[in-house]
Amino acid sequence: MTAPAWHPDNDVELLENGEAFFPRVFEAIRRAEREVVIETFILFEDKVGLALHEALCEAGRRGVHIDLMIDGFGSPDLSERFLGELAAAGVKVRVFDPGERVFGKRLNVFRRMHRKIVVVDGWRAFIGGINYSADHLADFGPEAKQDYAVELRGPIVGELHRFVLREIALGARKPRWYRRRMARVKALQSKPALQTAPPTATRLRGPMAAQGIQALLVTRDNRHHTTDIERHYLAAIRSARKRVVIANAYFFPGYRFIKALRQAARRGVDVRLILQGEPDMPIVKKAASMLYHHLLHAGVRIYEYCERPLHGKVALVDDDWSTVGSSNLDPLSLSLNLEANVVLRGAGFNQVLTERLEHLMRHSCKQIAPEDLAEEWSGWRLVRSFFVFHFLRWYPSLTSWLPRHVPQLKPAVPPADAPPLGTTRAADAV
Repeated sequence: MTAPAWHPDNDVELLENGEAFFPRVFEAIRRAEREVVIETFILFEDKVGLALHEALCEAGRRGVHIDLMIDGFGSPDLSERFLGELAAAGVKVRVFDPGERVFGKRLNVFRRMHRKIVVVDGWRAFIGGINYSADHLADFGPEAKQDYAVELRGPIVGELHRFVLREIALGARKPRWYRRRMARVKALQSKPALQTAPPTATRLRGPMAAQGIQALLVTRDNRHHTTDIERHYLAAIRSARKRVVIANAYFFPGYRFIKALRQAARRGVDVRLILQGEPDMPIVKKAASMLYHHLLHAGVRIYEYCERPLHGKVALVDDDWSTVGSSNLDPLSLSLNLEANVVLRGAGFNQVLTERLEHLMRHSCKQIAPEDLAEEWSGWRLVRSFFVFHFLRWYPSLTSWLPRHVPQLKPAVPPADAPPLGTTRAADAV
C-alpha cells in the first residue's frame, strides 16, 4: 500500500448542514455524464432518501454508471420497492457487511462502513459527516443535526476516485471475478490521475469556498491504515503554536490524544473543544463529561453546543491546517469503523471554517467552567478517573479482541448476471 500523498491546487467549499449539502449533491448527480459513486453509512427512506433515489434513478436511466454502497447496520430497513426501482434503473446497490437481526436487534455494530463520500465523473467530489436522512435538515425539529461536509475539485478528487473504486473491488468476493478485480485494483494504484475536469467546469467561488488548497485523503480501515486519522490529528496538535479548535460529536479519544491536548494547552496554545450539549444519545455526553475535569484543569476550554444535536467531525489548527470527514473521536471511529477524512492545508479554507466555528461558539454554545461541574465525593471521582485513564490508555489494544471478520459487499438486489466491477464507462475513467 502506498502512503497517502498531498495534492496541491484544489478548490474546497464548506457545506454546512443538509440545506447546503443535499441540493449540491443532487445537482451534481443530475449533471453527471459518466459515473456516480456514493458511499454512505445511513440512507433512510424519508424525503431526503427519496430525493436521492429520484436523482439516481434519473441518472441511471440515461446511462450513467452508478454504484451506491450503504452500510448494513446504518441502513437496514430500505424497502424492496425502493431497492428494486434503483436496480431497474441500472443503479448497483451494494450493502457493506449485511447482518441478520437476532430477536429484532442488529448485532453487526462493529467494523461498520461509516464513510460519506460522493465522486461524480471523476472530477467532482464530496466528503464529510452528512448522511442521507431528513434529520440533517433544520425543519426536522429539535433533533435536527448540526454537521459539515466539503465539495472538492482538483487533483484530490482523483485520489478519492481511486479509493472508492478500489474499495468496491476489494469488497466484492465472487471467485470468478477475483482475478479481473485484482487486476483493476493494481491498475488503479498505478495510475497517477483519473479523469480531469471538463473545459466547461467552473471553479468553486462561493462565500465558503477557497482555492489553491493542499489536500490529503486520510482513511481508517482494519487492514493497512488502522491509526492514520488519529496520527494526523496528533501530529497537528503537537505542532500547534497558536490554536486548536475541534468540533466533534462523539468525543472519547485515547490517552495519547488527551495528553496531546493537555500539553498543547499548557504550552500556551488556545485549545477549544465543541462537544454535544443536547446529544442524540445521552451516553455520549456522559462519556465526554468524564474527561472535563482532566481537560479543564490543563487549560483546555470546553463548549457545549446546545441548540440541537451536534454531528460534525471537523477541526482546525493554527492558521492553515483543517480536517473535515466522517471520523468521530471515540473508540468506534478510531479503532473499529471504516472512516475517511480530508486534511487541508491553506489559510483560505482555514479562515472559512474558523468563522463558522466561532459563530457557533458565540451564538449556540455554553462554555463549561470548573464551577459548572457537579461536585462529587472526591474519593469516587479519583476511583472513576483511575479507571477512565487506564481504559483510554489501553483501549486500542483491547479492541484487537473484538471480531475481525472480513466484511463483504453484497448486492442489495442480486442481479441475474452481475458483471465485474466497472463498465466500459468506469474503465475509461481510469
